[in-house]
Amino acid sequence: MDKTPPDPRPSNAHLIDIQEVLSEEDEGTTLNRTTAQKPEKRGRARPVRHQEPARRAGNRSSLSRQVSLETGFSVLKGTQQNERVALSRSGRSLGGLGAKSSGAVVREVKKGDFSMFKTKSSLTKQNSLMPMKKECTNEVDYNQKIKVSADDSVPAGRYFAALRGPELDQVKDYDDILLPRDETWPFLLRFPIGCFGICLGLSSQSILWKSLSISPAMKFLKVTPFINLVLWILALLILVLVCTTYLLKCIFYFEAIKREYFHPVRVNFFFAPWIVAMFMAIGVPPRIAPNTLHPAVFCVFAIPTFILELKIYGQWLSGGRRRLSMVANPSSHLSVIGNFVGAILGARVGWKGPAKFLWAVGFAHYLVVFVTLYQRLPTSETLPKELHPVYCMFIATPAAASIAWEAIYGEFDGLSRTCFFIALFLYISLVVRPTFFTGFRFSMSWWSYTFPMTTASIATIKYAEQAPSIGSKGLALSLPFMSSTMVAILFVSTILHGFVWQTLFPNDLAIAIAKRKQGKEHNKKPKKANGIRRWTKQSPLSLVSAMTKNNS
Repeated sequence: MDKTPPDPRPSNAHLIDIQEVLSEEDEGTTLNRTTAQKPEKRGRARPVRHQEPARRAGNRSSLSRQVSLETGFSVLKGTQQNERVALSRSGRSLGGLGAKSSGAVVREVKKGDFSMFKTKSSLTKQNSLMPMKKECTNEVDYNQKIKVSADDSVPAGRYFAALRGPELDQVKDYDDILLPRDETWPFLLRFPIGCFGICLGLSSQSILWKSLSISPAMKFLKVTPFINLVLWILALLILVLVCTTYLLKCIFYFEAIKREYFHPVRVNFFFAPWIVAMFMAIGVPPRIAPNTLHPAVFCVFAIPTFILELKIYGQWLSGGRRRLSMVANPSSHLSVIGNFVGAILGARVGWKGPAKFLWAVGFAHYLVVFVTLYQRLPTSETLPKELHPVYCMFIATPAAASIAWEAIYGEFDGLSRTCFFIALFLYISLVVRPTFFTGFRFSMSWWSYTFPMTTASIATIKYAEQAPSIGSKGLALSLPFMSSTMVAILFVSTILHGFVWQTLFPNDLAIAIAKRKQGKEHNKKPKKANGIRRWTKQSPLSLVSAMTKNNS
């Protein structure tokens, strides 16, 4: 059998330099040589694209990359002759964004480049990140790059699998992120929506001290309304500051806002700005506004809350990856509390009908969320230890329901007391377990302690008004003292961490996770069916045509 004669062409004839730029004389020589070797097709010569001058300046290094036309593998050509190093194509594709890159990446992001989270349309984002198909060495690599570049929405289960921490804000050790860890990100990119928890704690405290000053059962304390005025002004200033900062984040980094919206914990904090606004309207001091508010205040704050509920509750009901059994966590109570706070505000403005409607919707969904969280279905993810502070949300919902019922019907009757007793039992069950809330560092999630404790304290004051006794008054005195002490400690800690130690806003790693875990997709090879299975999947007509073609 005759042997195939060796290829007379040199070994480097299969490599095309894609970085090194030739001079004008060399370009002319190369062009003439190429034209002489290859005849023109259809009478037209293919135009030659000259590289830009900006690209020439970056190619003076001692290494130049070449791509083989036969194998598609990249090689590095060093300063020495015949010195070549093959580039790796396996591993973690997104590690090059601040770490070592060893896989197929969309593009090598320079240090300090946070453009992928800046405000822009998704179409422009994909076009800017996706390379041209001719720049990719093979079809498989091109398809993988498209998948990474189109990484817009992250499944809810991916957050539970890749993150841990108080609000699922810390990346696990074996996972990778899209942004570099070894440098400080822009402040707006590090500012989470959980900062509205500070506003929740302070605004609810203003309502608490307003109740202490006007409650007949707490007259022996002689609380001055001046405390309510100071807390209300402080809460208003913090609310304006947080809203302004987050609005700037929406303007400049809207892609990061979308990531927070898909987060199973942070999506519930999108209710927080409207709940805080309703708290501010309920706890407004008598010196600033009368007791009866205008109904327009209710419409401005309650309607956006209801629209957001339609979206979130629809996802819970319709199923899919964001059904309630998949994304249920203690912070889900925050999306239910907005109904009860809106019911209280509706009763204050004199609209009892809309207030009863919101209370009914909130109570129905509270029962569903409560049962789902209590069962901890096998389909739901196990919550980490650092997420335990938000378990205090169990207290806030029944306490707010009891206060709303009393505001609508004017008395703390049987249903109000039932909801209050449920909240009181959950409060005691958490207090007797102090180790349940220890063992992790300070973060914004600690403000989740304050809002539920304050709501339970207000409900206790309402109960002491309807059932005055030594026990009820003692309970109405101890719970507000505990909640106010907690708010004071957290406020001082927040100032120290924010302005003295500057550790309050670390890099927000939760928004920078990839849609899929890196390092696995390159190891997965497409399964090719064997001959029999492949033939059985074909239609009879295509099978006959294939056999005829093989025989011919």
